Amino acid sequence: MGTVGAGAGGAAGERRRLINVAYRLLGSVTEAEDAVQDAYARWYGLPRSRQEEILSPGAWLTTVTSRICLDLLGSARARRERYVGAWLPEPLPDRTEWDHAGGADPADQIVLDESVDMAFLVVLESMTPAERVAFVLHDVFRYPFAEIAGVLGRTPAACKQLASSARRRVGAERAPAPAAGRADVVRHVKEAWETKDIAALVSLLDPTAVMTADGGGMAGAVLRPLEGGARIAQYMVAIADLAPGLELLERSVNGVPGLVARRAGVVATVASFDVTDGRVTRIWVVRNPEKLRPWAR
Repeated sequence: MGTVGAGAGGAAGERRRLINVAYRLLGSVTEAEDAVQDAYARWYGLPRSRQEEILSPGAWLTTVTSRICLDLLGSARARRERYVGAWLPEPLPDRTEWDHAGGADPADQIVLDESVDMAFLVVLESMTPAERVAFVLHDVFRYPFAEIAGVLGRTPAACKQLASSARRRVGAERAPAPAAGRADVVRHVKEAWETKDIAALVSLLDPTAVMTADGGGMAGAVLRPLEGGARIAQYMVAIADLAPGLELLERSVNGVPGLVARRAGVVATVASFDVTDGRVTRIWVVRNPEKLRPWAR
């Protein structure tokens, strides 16, 4: 299975990297943790003699974790069909925001970079499972196609084609917004939302903006994406009217500026934004409480 991924700490020292791989493949902290736990269970279930034959425990664990994620991605379509409303990846708070009440959170090990930007993760969701695995392992983690071939059960050339197809999808569906100015736009959105200023919100939203919300059937949320800046602005103000006492906070969401809504000290909503030319083009709103566990204080 190759030697890439070997670490001086052996199998036990690979956990952080495996969590990072699995979260990007699955978009779920909980599922990433379960996948890594499963991979370790398989490792420790091997006879000692077999473990000693494996030159790179890290590469072995990466291959097994990736295969587990591939299986999960393959069954995800059916699970998404049963999901109430839109499904969005789990949002990640800044390192200082983690809930440490229950000890070390697996999500605390995730490196917040452009590959966990919500917009990026949403594009990954549009890929086939094989495309996603090939792209994430190669373009994000720099694994060679020869090793990815062992994960996907395909030739290195086929894996290269999968990654190339995924790369085109990323290029076609998402133009990365510069970090400069994004925080200012999000701050202005917060201020306009707090003052229920529809005109100000409309000026901050692109006319073709789209808002997608994920309540998972456990929290109120629009079941279909809202399209159009004016319509989104009206909806945001209506929500503010229905939720008195809502506290809006500027927070890092998946490593970029976002907003968090708290009620009675409890995080009820996490919003991510994509900004182009000074205007918000996409808003992703996560309200499913199961996806907000890392935000609990």
